[in-house]
Amino acid sequence: MAHEPAVYRDLAERSWSWVLTQVRANDDGLWLPENPEQAEPGEHPYGLHSGVGGLAHVLSEVGLTRELGSQELLLADGIAETLVQRIAEETEYDYFDGLTSTLGVLTALGAPGSELAVARLTELATPDGWQPSWLGPPRAVPEGRCNDVTLGTAAVLLGAVWALRYGVPGAAELADHAADVLLAEKLEVSTGLDWRFVPDRFVLEPRSQMPNWSHGLAGIAGSLAAAGMALARPDLVDAARLGAEHLVTLADTSDGGMRVPHVVPVHEDLDTFTYSWCHGPAGTSLLFAGLAGAGVPEVAGRTPYDWERACLRSLRLSGIPERVSPGFWDNDGRCCGTAGVGDIVLNVWQRHGLDDDLAFAVTLGEALVERSINDGDHAYWRFVEHRNEDPLNPPGPGWMQGAAGIAAYLFRLARLLDQGRDAEAVARMDTWWA
Repeated sequence: MAHEPAVYRDLAERSWSWVLTQVRANDDGLWLPENPEQAEPGEHPYGLHSGVGGLAHVLSEVGLTRELGSQELLLADGIAETLVQRIAEETEYDYFDGLTSTLGVLTALGAPGSELAVARLTELATPDGWQPSWLGPPRAVPEGRCNDVTLGTAAVLLGAVWALRYGVPGAAELADHAADVLLAEKLEVSTGLDWRFVPDRFVLEPRSQMPNWSHGLAGIAGSLAAAGMALARPDLVDAARLGAEHLVTLADTSDGGMRVPHVVPVHEDLDTFTYSWCHGPAGTSLLFAGLAGAGVPEVAGRTPYDWERACLRSLRLSGIPERVSPGFWDNDGRCCGTAGVGDIVLNVWQRHGLDDDLAFAVTLGEALVERSINDGDHAYWRFVEHRNEDPLNPPGPGWMQGAAGIAAYLFRLARLLDQGRDAEAVARMDTWWA
């Protein structure tokens, strides 16, 4: 049964309070562990995904619920100081942990330094994009490039467009360069346009494609639609439309929904479909919201809004948030689970006002209440890896895969239930058009 808004808000406060106990400090500034047992900074302690930077996005949501406390204000200052001092030597550029992440964090905090991040991204640019540190043999050549919206050129495009919206010097030029690199990497196919995660000329071993938001066509086309709006470039919007035309040919639409396989070609040892922000219809719906915002009248004979609603239909028909089989929906985070889906459903409800969407968002919130683990005055979540002898993973405090991101969703859900669909929404780099 649905709870009163105060139940979601109280759980959000208790989980956020737990997150605050996990913030650590050393000579390099603030950092966040991936789990409470981690004594030293791990691989990604500073960025949006799992690091302390992601907490800036929770602060944005908390600030719409109540005034920030002294500890939270000090946290905001510490995050900004930590990230700004890293910019000059930073070589990672991506949305999850690099300079694009830093742009999102600093703008969320209203802190100075975004112009330094834009300048550093411009400094790192080459004629054909940015060099991913993780890409190389045996799967790709060392000088390879990546196109996608979290680790590749489309991430820089999203970040540059976001910075442009805040008037950051150099952002327009950076966005134009990233967009032109993406256009140069397009593949013309009989059904429209496609982009590879890593362009074929850099690949040493055959690579499957992940065509949804995080690493594939949906995210790349979505970034082009957003950039087309911001830069007043119809060529980018048209490229996004043609990408969507091809994407729908990959989708299962047999039940009136719209779901694209997690991996193409389909792997026997992976679920064919997932329903998340990263690899499912939740994230993929953002492409169609972007096309609608850009004024595209139709994709494959249907309006972008029709396709967005088809994505939501697939979410409902999937059975989430129930865990109907081992390994199905064992995650409640923003990236791969319940909170991320819920946030996108609330976006659609605020734009269009259909009661069924709010009801679904509440159902997702109920699952988060039921699965929370209470620990005194604190709360958190432990996701499941059913193939392990101990199937419960340690609790994580981060934004994309931990309690911080879940808390932000619960704060928002409670606030919207109290204030209605005209309540203010936090605009973010990957959803501002939605």
